[in-house]
Amino acid sequence: MTIAVYPGTFDPAHFGHIDIAERAHAVFGRLVVAVFESPQKNVIFSAEERVTLMRQALAHLPNVEVASYRGLTVDFVRQQGARVIVRGLRVVTDFEMEYQMALMNSRLAPEIEVLCLMTSLEYAFISSSLVKEVAKAGGSVAQLVPAHVEEAMRRRLASPPCRKE
Repeated sequence: MTIAVYPGTFDPAHFGHIDIAERAHAVFGRLVVAVFESPQKNVIFSAEERVTLMRQALAHLPNVEVASYRGLTVDFVRQQGARVIVRGLRVVTDFEMEYQMALMNSRLAPEIEVLCLMTSLEYAFISSSLVKEVAKAGGSVAQLVPAHVEEAMRRRLASPPCRKE
């Protein structure tokens, strides 16, 4: 059974993330969705909260687990016994960044393959940054994220300002 890891910040989890996870789940025997604990960007949810929200979003998928990690993605992938990193692509600028990361990961861990899945057309415009921006401005994100994520965002944004984890 091939094990794959789908890493990301997932702040917040949105339908584009779920689309990639569902499609990767259909290809691999086991999928580990890996929530990066310490991104270099502002997050509204802690790593623990992001894991919980993603677990709820993917609860319908058997053989999918969600875990957090620190450090190099390739080290986490090795710890999981995986051989594949799954990444999602939306736009051309994603490709440029993913290509550079794939080359670096290949240098660090040549035994690990990177598989990029193009997001489904209906989710191509969604990014976590845009979801947060819309929510912070008081707009509805109901069409972009699962209901439990929308509710968590509503509660969080009603509380004190966002933090950097």
